[in-house]
Amino acid sequence: MKVDVLVAEIGSTTTVVNAFTLGENPALVGQGMSPTTVNEGDVTLGLRAAVEDLARNLGVSPRSLEWSEMMASSSAAGGLSMSVHGLVYDMTVRAAKEAALGAGAVVKLVTAGEMTEDDAGELRKLRPKVILLAGGVDYGEKATAIHNARVIAGLGLDVPVIYAGNVAARKEVGKILGERGIKTYFVDNVYPRVDELVVEPARKVIQEVFEEHIVKAPGMDRIRDMVGGPIMPTPGAVMESCKMLHPFLGDLCALDVGGATTDVHSVAKGSPEIQAILESPEPLAKRTVEGDLGIHVNARNVAEMVKDRIAKDLGFDPEPVLEDLQVIPKDEKHQKLVAYLAKVACDIAFSRHAGRIKYLYGPQGRITVAVGKDLSSVRTIIGTGGPLTRLPGGKEALEGLVGQGPGRELYPKDARVILDSQYIMASCGVLSRKYPDKAFSILISSLGLVA
Repeated sequence: MKVDVLVAEIGSTTTVVNAFTLGENPALVGQGMSPTTVNEGDVTLGLRAAVEDLARNLGVSPRSLEWSEMMASSSAAGGLSMSVHGLVYDMTVRAAKEAALGAGAVVKLVTAGEMTEDDAGELRKLRPKVILLAGGVDYGEKATAIHNARVIAGLGLDVPVIYAGNVAARKEVGKILGERGIKTYFVDNVYPRVDELVVEPARKVIQEVFEEHIVKAPGMDRIRDMVGGPIMPTPGAVMESCKMLHPFLGDLCALDVGGATTDVHSVAKGSPEIQAILESPEPLAKRTVEGDLGIHVNARNVAEMVKDRIAKDLGFDPEPVLEDLQVIPKDEKHQKLVAYLAKVACDIAFSRHAGRIKYLYGPQGRITVAVGKDLSSVRTIIGTGGPLTRLPGGKEALEGLVGQGPGRELYPKDARVILDSQYIMASCGVLSRKYPDKAFSILISSLGLVA
């Protein structure tokens, strides 16, 4: 049996392989799964096991399964860990962080202003996969970016640097880093003028650098033995799917609830009324990562957030279930608890992602301003990730995010909720790099929509 494309999603604990046909009616034809083996020193062990599971699910022998090409997304080996360094936190630093998160990065360290000895020590200890250096509007202050380039150069790290700051400092930054043999990439300034964000060029290069350097990560260094096509950070691949859907669905959000984190992706222009009072600019495509809201690794943490009502809401004491919580819930109580925790995670993650209305007082009286991402124009909310798509209650968890009220002024007024029933948003994001029309058609089918 031969399929057109395999897309592997290599997670921190599980590797999933999706098989697609790309003919006249492109479709997902099968799925295989295996534990990820990056800790064993070779991710291809788990990848081959997932392909074998796929073959069994297709009813063929592993030896008879063939494919034309393989692509992948990955959050294994720590995912795309990055550090971000800029001038002013609410300006260039925030813009650079938006670019990194939107590309699918896990931002481990953020500094504003001139890096200190403590900052340098943290960076040396962290050893991120990519460093994003920004700072200053174009042709404005450049001393901070140059100082930070010298600090980074002096650490002796074999880590690529992306410079997305003041264009007037490019030449000197390049010279400082180049003299130490540091691979440096130059992109458009993420904050070229006051109140202007330009994050897409940086996002694109971040993903390209990830693809180039992920093959050097421990446990991942043999991935090219099997994967010849694109390799993307998994969260970045989900964002690519969201951006692909935006022209068709309009303003949208996607929530990805996982075992360790809950990610919220939005592609939304917002309403003209809110844009007129927005305190600072927001990117069209935004991603937030809530590292304390996973419902397996961080299940107890999520339960603690609602400790005053969880037992009453569930109708039973959750403690014994939390003591023996499985990745795949094994009975009704486990399922009920996981569904409950998923809803709590969605509620909290969404509230952190959405903006809010704020009132300022001055000589002329009260002024109303909007802070953060305006989601009032969102018309579609998509659920992806195992807990929302593989267990009961996924739709119900998301329906509670619709409707405005006190503290929810920038929430969607009226939005439909749909699920990524085949759990393939990340794979379709990877597939879209080479086959955008086919990927769109397959994803629309998983969402239960007709183009």
